[in-house]
Amino acid sequence: MAPDSSAAPPSRKEAILTRRQVEGMIADGNKIIVLDGRVLKVDPWLKYHPGGDKSILHVVGRDATDEVNALHSSEARQRMAAFQIGRIEGRWHNFLPPIQGGVFRPFNDHEEQLDSFNPSAESDDDTTSETTSAPDTPIFDPVDRLSVPRSRCQKTGWLRESPSVSSISSAESLEPKRSSKLSLMDARTQKEIDIDLDKYPALDPATQDDIVHRYRQLNQVIHAQGLYQCHYTDYLIELSRYTLLFALCLVFLRIGWYGTSGLFLGLFWHQLVFTAHDAGHMGITHDFVYDTVIGVVVADFLGGLSLGWWKRSHNVHHIVTNSPEHDPDIEHMPFFAISHRFFESLRSTFYDRVMIYDCVARVAVHYQHLLYYPILTLGRFNLYILSWEYLFRGLGPRKGPAWWHRWFEIAGHVFFWMWFGYGILYRMIPDARSRFIFVMVSHMVTGPLHLQITLSHFAMSTADLGIHESFPQKMLRTTMDVDCPEWLDFFHGGLQFQAIHHLYPRIPRHNLRKTQKLVQRFCNEVGIPYALYGFVDGNKQVVGRLADVARQAAILAQCQKAVASGEHHSGH
Repeated sequence: MAPDSSAAPPSRKEAILTRRQVEGMIADGNKIIVLDGRVLKVDPWLKYHPGGDKSILHVVGRDATDEVNALHSSEARQRMAAFQIGRIEGRWHNFLPPIQGGVFRPFNDHEEQLDSFNPSAESDDDTTSETTSAPDTPIFDPVDRLSVPRSRCQKTGWLRESPSVSSISSAESLEPKRSSKLSLMDARTQKEIDIDLDKYPALDPATQDDIVHRYRQLNQVIHAQGLYQCHYTDYLIELSRYTLLFALCLVFLRIGWYGTSGLFLGLFWHQLVFTAHDAGHMGITHDFVYDTVIGVVVADFLGGLSLGWWKRSHNVHHIVTNSPEHDPDIEHMPFFAISHRFFESLRSTFYDRVMIYDCVARVAVHYQHLLYYPILTLGRFNLYILSWEYLFRGLGPRKGPAWWHRWFEIAGHVFFWMWFGYGILYRMIPDARSRFIFVMVSHMVTGPLHLQITLSHFAMSTADLGIHESFPQKMLRTTMDVDCPEWLDFFHGGLQFQAIHHLYPRIPRHNLRKTQKLVQRFCNEVGIPYALYGFVDGNKQVVGRLADVARQAAILAQCQKAVASGEHHSGH
């Protein structure tokens, strides 16, 4: 039977795009991501995205299927079809996003004509790109690897592929002839990479694809078991707890026990954050508007913090977890450095500034393991500053479905400072001394929250294994869970299950304990170590990491001093 010549040709959205064509689009400044085999041009969405533009920029040129599915509802994913400009065939090889240092080649019509005559031209072009010269200090430069260190390749039998010129590899095996050029810090970075490569599954496509396949299968099991469903009775219990804590605050405030009143207010704020976190991930009603309203009421109106700031920061954290240059949740210079990488005065892509390792940082880092707990008690004051900066500078979306968030949040902050600043501090507390005691106690009591936030990541890996590490492996490699008895779950608020949460952020926190066994089984099947520590042991790991980095800082300072001394003597 003859084919139907009247059949409509495939739409432009269904056109097959090559990796080289996508590279050219990104070189022209377009923001291209791959989602379920579809190529999306998301430039129009950047300024409307409720989670901020930075989280999108970190997946440009990548297959972002798992990241998008983890952080978005099915309705949001369906709306993304409007940005589709084509499709890909076969397995996608990730690029290093421009925000992380990826460099892309323009695509011209001449190449397209060559491709039509020679289908292998694209792969040949990528292969010849290996002749591009590499930088002198490879470890600290952006990483785009289609391979892993040679020892790993030999271990797994996976043949090395040639990297595209669009992103020069920096953590591939260091050639012997260049090893003499390694600095002390370069060598340390390479050592940490090698440790992770030996500890975690291989980065070859077959292994990583199997991990992704099993990860997606587990998500279907979690759905089937109803673990994405929120049980609202759990939040009735939470609401009762919040009401009791705030009532006790008012009772002791009324009788003049200002320190005790501040204690209960701090506990009230500490507990509130967990519900704001749930709402920010749409883990309560799973409805964008309802959960946003809940989150803003809890975070802004009652807590004086910005939910929008948190979402903008937290979404990036979920995508580039524990990356010193990119993850704002570990960028605490000059007070803390959880990696020697910070000694190089890295530039933060989130804050758009250099995190200078100056004399203040040198002193603070030297004692950071001793200052860790005292500084955490002051963390809430820093959150005020970050929230105000976000709202006053208008860093959130001003148009689109989230246009109203900023104004709703500003109203929330006005309300907060009316009831807290005017109603309590000014009207109900009679003197400056009592006000100071009330403020300091109420804010320092929230210190355990900042401990819980940092506990899950500060002791985990900050090594960059390249752009072909799967999303689930990276999340489990950079995050730990904290083992605690079930009756203490209310105190940790789900933050004790951060590894599980990073895999499936939209699971309601009251279901995370039930999900834990499923994740542990998944880790056993794919060979990824599941980091689980008791609360005390977890604290030891974090303090030990801070002390280790402090020792590295001292060694570096001694080396620099010795070099400077040698240069001084050689000049005489």
